[in-house]
Amino acid sequence: MKHNVNKVTIIGCGKVGMTSAYSLVHAGVVNTMILLGRSAESLEGEELDLEHGLSFLHPTEVISTTDYDDIKGSDVVVITAGAAQKEGETRLDLTQKNVKIVEGIMKQVVEHAPNAIVIMVTNPVDILTYRAFEMMGKPRGRVIGTGTILDTARLRFHLSKHLKMSPKSIHAYVLGEHGDHSFPAIHSASVGGEELLSLMEEEEIVAAYTMARDAAYKIIKSKGATYYAIGSVVSNLITTILKDSQSILPVSIPLEDDYGFSEIALSLPCIVGKDGVERVMHPQLSEEEYRQLGECVDALREYI
Repeated sequence: MKHNVNKVTIIGCGKVGMTSAYSLVHAGVVNTMILLGRSAESLEGEELDLEHGLSFLHPTEVISTTDYDDIKGSDVVVITAGAAQKEGETRLDLTQKNVKIVEGIMKQVVEHAPNAIVIMVTNPVDILTYRAFEMMGKPRGRVIGTGTILDTARLRFHLSKHLKMSPKSIHAYVLGEHGDHSFPAIHSASVGGEELLSLMEEEEIVAAYTMARDAAYKIIKSKGATYYAIGSVVSNLITTILKDSQSILPVSIPLEDDYGFSEIALSLPCIVGKDGVERVMHPQLSEEEYRQLGECVDALREYI
């Protein structure tokens, strides 16, 4: 299969950035990958380590750099740079440190790659997605946060263990904040055309969601950071964009009178393709789910 020539930049080459890069070279969809960070010596090692596996993979040009000039012409820019969440911290606790870091990065992105689709991974992802959107000055679909894609994947995994089926066959979303104010859209969830609530008790679904919501805290306590699953998320999101897959993913997006809310970013199911988010979906929410969405908006607005 012939691929269109494309260029993807990853800014921030720590564990999340490099796991994303590793997942991407295995996805086989990127022609040129730019790894941009602060340490030229460390980046050189990362570049070589990826290149040495390319004999078995889709040919990809990997370029490590500390110079923002090298991101010119990027189709997609991924931002993973920032302070990582530590044990006992919430994602929102990272706000002050990471807003400053991301503002500095976005000034360079706006100057050197103004036509790129920007994918925000750094936490708190919803706050930073909205700030990047403000700085980019582009239509909202061009700046996307990874949002609750991972939360949703975690929920579907735990539901799949109960239902004894592939998580790919479960249509259930976690919406709202990527964090403690997320919520499962239980009443619109379905499996094989049947309502999820006809196959599981609501308490069982909530228990699966709770495991998904608290997963990061457990993983951070166990091994210090989460990076494999989010690396897969980033790779999948970029693949969706580059292949114009028109897939529905719960990404973080600036709201424009969605459910009556604006001037904030959070996750809703969106159709994602070559132009980023091409349509925002509005699943029917129960009264309780709408209340939870409002609580999420209030919590995020405190930080914005």
